Amino acid sequence: MTPLRVNAEYRRLYIGFNLSNIGSQMATVAIGLQVYDLTGSTAAVGLVGLFALVPLVVMGLYGGSLADHHDRRVVALAAQSVAWVTSVLCALQAWLGNTNVWVLYALVALWSAAFGVTSPSRTSIYPRILDRSLLPAANALSVFAMNAALTVGPLLAGFLVDWGGFRSAYTVDAVITTGALWGLLRLRSLPPEPHDDETAATRPGLRSVLDGFAFLATRPNVRMTFVADIVAMLLAQPRVLFPAAGAVIFGGGAKTVGALSAAAAVGGIVAMAFSGRLGGVHRQGLAIIVSIVGWGFAISGFGVAMLAAGGALSQSAALWAGLVCMAVAGASDAVSAVFRTTILQSATPDRLRGRLQGVFIVVVAGGPRLGEMLGGLVTTVLGEGWTAVVGGLLCVLVILVLARLQPGFVRYDSRHPTP
Repeated sequence: MTPLRVNAEYRRLYIGFNLSNIGSQMATVAIGLQVYDLTGSTAAVGLVGLFALVPLVVMGLYGGSLADHHDRRVVALAAQSVAWVTSVLCALQAWLGNTNVWVLYALVALWSAAFGVTSPSRTSIYPRILDRSLLPAANALSVFAMNAALTVGPLLAGFLVDWGGFRSAYTVDAVITTGALWGLLRLRSLPPEPHDDETAATRPGLRSVLDGFAFLATRPNVRMTFVADIVAMLLAQPRVLFPAAGAVIFGGGAKTVGALSAAAAVGGIVAMAFSGRLGGVHRQGLAIIVSIVGWGFAISGFGVAMLAAGGALSQSAALWAGLVCMAVAGASDAVSAVFRTTILQSATPDRLRGRLQGVFIVVVAGGPRLGEMLGGLVTTVLGEGWTAVVGGLLCVLVILVLARLQPGFVRYDSRHPTP
């Protein structure tokens, strides 16, 4: 808790962005429910991932470059303003009774573009306003807060959609998203730090983005953290299955969808409550591999619960089994996130931190979107239950193969880091 206690700028940003994160998670659940309500198709819900992915990739990479070459406060404030306007437009379309799914796809694309710029700017701000010794604590706080948002946001979305329809969820999102603007407005100017690398690009653009990838190409252990996360999110992303699980498989509608999303976050919160022992783990690459294996098996277990619903198990019992599996998955993902972030921060200089964080956010946020799109398509062939079972087992198989092919990553020791 020390960063919150000793640094007022960090405290305001932390509170504001976490309110915004809760709103974003509410909107994510509400959009999935609204698309499913309009189309009755899990594949259509999966397409939300496609419309989020492209702008996220483009603006995530370019946004990281902007953060390295301009005042990070200004870049983050401009992008967060666009995200807030998008939240207002989501509420407006719901109040006007929109029935066109393409309006939702367009709003998802706009919000993802704004998020692609905001996130690397925000993440690269923290090392500039906090002492280096406080960064581990700040990372733990960030993982805890994100999981809290993943708990509160979906639960609120399920409650608000049931209570007042989609417009109530979107309206609350628009109101609380203003918290992030407040934190950025109170932040001091953060222009780029001077450096002596004359070969680096001096302004944002393709050359600057390529400099970031060139740096990443020389850091196999950092690169492997990205690849490992892509494997988990692409092959075993369960979120696209939640609307059908709530509407048909487990029953319960929006509240079940919210509970499934929240269960993963609860698992992450519990894992972080016991995270003190993670500081003694030096084989951090191996810890990431083990965490992703745990994620894959948990997602397969979630698929088994869906297959058993109404047959071997009652819908209620199957739902509880699914919630437990999602909690285990969330705990595994939280542990993986701590070690992936630690490896990335320890190997990246400030002049490249925005660009590497841009790549990081493309992987962390874009991977699930692509996984949703792929999962939505696979369900048309295998159905929701078998999609989760096969995807989880395939995730385990691929990450174990990668571990065999990248022994240096498995041997990575935080006491003697080799990027």
